[in-house]
Amino acid sequence: MRRPAMLAGTLALLGFLCLLSIAVGSRQIPLDQVVRALTGPHDTATATIVWDVRVPRTVLGVLAGAALGLGGAVMQALTRNPLADPGLLGVSAGAAFALMLAVGLGGMTSLYGYVWFAFAGALVASVAVYVLGGLGRGGQTPVKLALAGIAVTFLLESVTRGVSLIDPQVLNRYRFWSAGSLAGQNTALIVQVLPFLAVGAVLALSIAPALNNIALGDDVATSLGRRLRLIRLQGAVAVVLLTGAAVAVAGPIVFIGLVVPHAVRAISGPDQRWLLPLTAVLAPCLLLGADIAARVVVRPQELDVGIVAAFIGVPVFIALVRRRRLAEL
Repeated sequence: MRRPAMLAGTLALLGFLCLLSIAVGSRQIPLDQVVRALTGPHDTATATIVWDVRVPRTVLGVLAGAALGLGGAVMQALTRNPLADPGLLGVSAGAAFALMLAVGLGGMTSLYGYVWFAFAGALVASVAVYVLGGLGRGGQTPVKLALAGIAVTFLLESVTRGVSLIDPQVLNRYRFWSAGSLAGQNTALIVQVLPFLAVGAVLALSIAPALNNIALGDDVATSLGRRLRLIRLQGAVAVVLLTGAAVAVAGPIVFIGLVVPHAVRAISGPDQRWLLPLTAVLAPCLLLGADIAARVVVRPQELDVGIVAAFIGVPVFIALVRRRRLAEL
């Protein structure tokens, strides 16, 4: 009964953080007024702020956090690499690079136009990282993959900045978006990206039992009747959809997909049938908590949520790398 209780507890925490996210900002709104604005008429000034500004930002935080957390958990399970994360292994950087090409050079403004570039960039970057990480003696190791991901990320970010210099307006937009932010997005854009996130989440959750078998080794998984190529393909599609869509609307936020699966694994165990749902709930809690902190620490100004998430994730990353023997999952 511990795992269902944990899931219920994390859902309750997520609900509270959603209310707190709506209440906290440049104008503080008491929680009782938030509840009245959500359940009552929408013709007051408070209700306008709540529904037009705070609710879209909070919903985006929930969706992006769940997507990045699920993407990181699936990557860690598929590769048995404890350092796997969309931000560390170049997936987010690839999506951001392709997005900048589509928006900066192609002039695309519709999500349905440039989101496909994000998917393609995420896929190409992830393949490049895994090829580079497998070169040399010993084949792929967690640290080699992380180093290859960091190298590819730096390369793509440098080229992306160069492309953004072509147009001052694109540069200003990129500078705000590249740090990772939940602010400034409207409900229409969230509705447009929701189908991609939903398909990615369904694909990720559906392979949870197979990921448990893969954790025992490829030979054991094959003997249990698992079609490894199909499972890995399904997992890769899920990661690309989740990461590409999240980056398209919130920017390349890193470390959410690294920190949360490790935390969930420590308290609930390695069973992917519970790890993935708990990650999908706890990751938005971390992202919303970081976003709330970003609005408070330099009030009345605010930090980008990606900066606060990096402050949280960097110590965890260093602790994982400093282990004497970085075991595979």
